[in-house]
Amino acid sequence: MSRTDSGNVDHDEISRFEALAARWWDRAGEMGALHVINPPRMRYIQQRTGGASASIKGKRTLDVGCGGGILTEALAIAGADALGIDLATASIEVARLHAEEAGLKVGYEVVSAEALAGQQPESFDLVCCLEMLEHVPDPAETIEAIARLVKPGGDVVFSTINRNPKSYALMIVGAEYVARIVPRGTHDYAKFIRPSELDRWARNAGLVPQDVMGLRYNPLLKSASLNASDIDVNYLMHCRKPAED
Repeated sequence: MSRTDSGNVDHDEISRFEALAARWWDRAGEMGALHVINPPRMRYIQQRTGGASASIKGKRTLDVGCGGGILTEALAIAGADALGIDLATASIEVARLHAEEAGLKVGYEVVSAEALAGQQPESFDLVCCLEMLEHVPDPAETIEAIARLVKPGGDVVFSTINRNPKSYALMIVGAEYVARIVPRGTHDYAKFIRPSELDRWARNAGLVPQDVMGLRYNPLLKSASLNASDIDVNYLMHCRKPAED
């Protein structure tokens, strides 16, 4: 599949992630926090979408904005038929190489969610879009594409950053300028998304929100955990597409 650009793309953001591509799998580098938060993210995905067995084995899954494939590989290891998509070509090349070296069967394509929705509508049992919505000009458009991609009765899991003074202090001042966990300019506070906004956009796209869960990250201990009572900064939202009658 050839590269298909959407108008809903910030080329400066793509360039920024292209420049970091070689360090996606460096746990001590700029992407280290993603490696720490990935296990609790996966637990949430499995708890919310795997049923009583907490299994996603055999499900066709899509990771939108997959970057170097940290989540995509975890989905594949859990037994899913996993496809990761991203518009950063260098990141996709890194993801493919890492999966090959790990002996994992994972699909990767340089394509937007909007373009893929036109090619493969209602094709996925589970669609994940984690830490990506706050990097696009129009997140509602991406959510609409994701709603077209998931099968009726299928699941969607989003994660993003809340917009409030606490998130600004921790994610921009703390993470970028004080602790320097991520490079300066990684986040734009104006693009942070309140849960009420994500809920509204999901409903407008035909998805039904099922649950919201906070995700706490401790940069000093390099640990992360799910916390339902704290959605002030990072949070996940599980949605479902209604089954056809």
